[in-house]
Amino acid sequence: MLDKEQELRFCKARRAVIAGDFARLNPEQQRAVLATEGPLLVLAGAGSGKTTVLIHRIANLMKYGRGSDSDEVPDGVTEDDLLFLEAYAAHPIPEGREEAERLCRLDPALPWSIIAITFTNKAAGELKERLERMLGPDAGDIWASTFHSACVRILRRDIERLGFDRSFTIYDSADSERVVKDILKDFNLEEKTFPPRSVLSVISKAKDAMQSGRDFLDDCQKQGDHRLTQIAKLYVEYERRLREANALDFDDLILDTVRLLQEYDDVREYYQRKFRYVLIDEYQDTNNLQYQLSSLLAGRWENICVVGDDDQSIYRFRGATIENILSFEQQYPGARVIRLEQNYRSTKNILEASNAVIRHNQGRKGKELWTSHDQGDKLQVYTAMNESDEAQYVASQILSGYSQGRAWKDHAVLYRMNAQSNQIEQAFKRNGVPYRIIGGIRFFDRAEVKDMLAYLCALNNPADDLRLARIINNPPRGIGARTVETAQAIAAREGRSLWEVIRGARSTPELSKAAPKLEQFTTMMEELQKLAGELALPDFYEEVLARTGYAVALEAKNTVEDRTRLENVRELLTSINSYLENAQGEPSLSGFLDEIALYTDLDNHDPNEDCVVMMTMHSAKGLEFPVVFVVGAEEGIFPGIRAIGESAGCAMWL
Repeated sequence: MLDKEQELRFCKARRAVIAGDFARLNPEQQRAVLATEGPLLVLAGAGSGKTTVLIHRIANLMKYGRGSDSDEVPDGVTEDDLLFLEAYAAHPIPEGREEAERLCRLDPALPWSIIAITFTNKAAGELKERLERMLGPDAGDIWASTFHSACVRILRRDIERLGFDRSFTIYDSADSERVVKDILKDFNLEEKTFPPRSVLSVISKAKDAMQSGRDFLDDCQKQGDHRLTQIAKLYVEYERRLREANALDFDDLILDTVRLLQEYDDVREYYQRKFRYVLIDEYQDTNNLQYQLSSLLAGRWENICVVGDDDQSIYRFRGATIENILSFEQQYPGARVIRLEQNYRSTKNILEASNAVIRHNQGRKGKELWTSHDQGDKLQVYTAMNESDEAQYVASQILSGYSQGRAWKDHAVLYRMNAQSNQIEQAFKRNGVPYRIIGGIRFFDRAEVKDMLAYLCALNNPADDLRLARIINNPPRGIGARTVETAQAIAAREGRSLWEVIRGARSTPELSKAAPKLEQFTTMMEELQKLAGELALPDFYEEVLARTGYAVALEAKNTVEDRTRLENVRELLTSINSYLENAQGEPSLSGFLDEIALYTDLDNHDPNEDCVVMMTMHSAKGLEFPVVFVVGAEEGIFPGIRAIGESAGCAMWL
């Protein structure tokens, strides 16, 4: 048994040994890594190594647990142990490494007790890869994912509590727009008056406030706002159609997870016991629902570490609120705050310029970035006559850089809106500059790929009316648009799914003429549904291609365009194989569809492809390039017209 003074010496030596594992980090990074218990706010400036901190913090949790942040001494520690650890801390030797690590461990965290949430699949993938390199295969069991991916895993387990089936479909933004367009048509409302994207934006804000369609409608009627009341009615119908289709949109994934955790004590307690440590990246860009989810998951242990930068909040237009990071210390009294201010990415000139802008931000906690790098080149400002002149200037500068030995991929062109890419593209084509646009037509947004994914979704979830309507006569099989509309009307009238209606076509007078063809289709789908549980995913996909006749139809046309479409359809098999190679847990059709639904433009960025990258500033967050062109830096474009005059919301990243 050690006395009190010896216990203090042991804890000091233990902390010193653990700190030695992270000696390459700067002092503030090391503090963040070693602070394992309780709430922690890490204000990480641009280029300050926050991903490095997250990775090393998780490594510390798994290797040493509470060892670096506790005054507790385990039973059985002797005076000889103390003397050994002090000696090792002063002069580490390889022979004593194993014993030192044993003495430093205090409740090491199991990998599945750690959840690390990032904002992009690419960031989550990088986190997993680096953790596996550092910690080995065990790191694969860490929940390193995006908010949406984590929510899907939770919902697949317990969503039946909310009245959905576990085979629910995820609707992307295009699917949601299609549903709204159908509703507008049924309600005899003009899309010009109620643009689907605007309607969905209002619905999204209502969901972020945790308002159901009915609650939102009641509020709008009380306010007497006719337009909002009409949108609220659209929301009520949108909500009903998604529920009937056993489908969730992106907002629902988080909203329903929060509802699940709030309303069902046993589910909440399961995840709160499970996740001993919760880490959230890019916390300044979280919205209300993400804030609620983070708080619920961390509710038992309150070992929550949030990493963010109050000067890099750029998603306010999506509902992000800077208040989440500014009020963290009020939510968690006693929370520790650590500032990472050393920038490893930029030169002094760039930092001085950015700090001069950032100092004007309002609603910030305050920090000053610095670097040990050289002064570097000065920032260049070019005032162009017009967009064409601007584009030609960018192209000529890139050509000059290439002639001096830079690779094409060293250059990035950033803009605020995708619409600004047109002139740049034309200039690049004229000058032979290879380029790639992040945010153009994604592979998974191509019509033929969406057709095959619609087949897979309808086979996985027959209640998905939207996907079913897309493929019922695609390729053409003699089921006309009028037949589909009639079936949809019957489904709406009788409160049944489209699948249920067409399966019973022979007993429905209105569908009797089309019944034989509808029966052929449903028989084919039912046969494929049986195969889904018997065949491996690649083999199943080949069967879907063959039995639906989709591939044969494209081959028969034999045009250049259709041959390309056939190549895209077959390329989907590559995505299936990639999913199987990296799947967490048991691979499944629903798991593959989840991965595709949550795929983003940035996930398709290959940093090794030698071409100039063009993208919006929002897509570029977190990426690094030696040469960056920011185009359209003028009032009304960047900053946008809505931002002019606002005191909050200024952002800068380097």
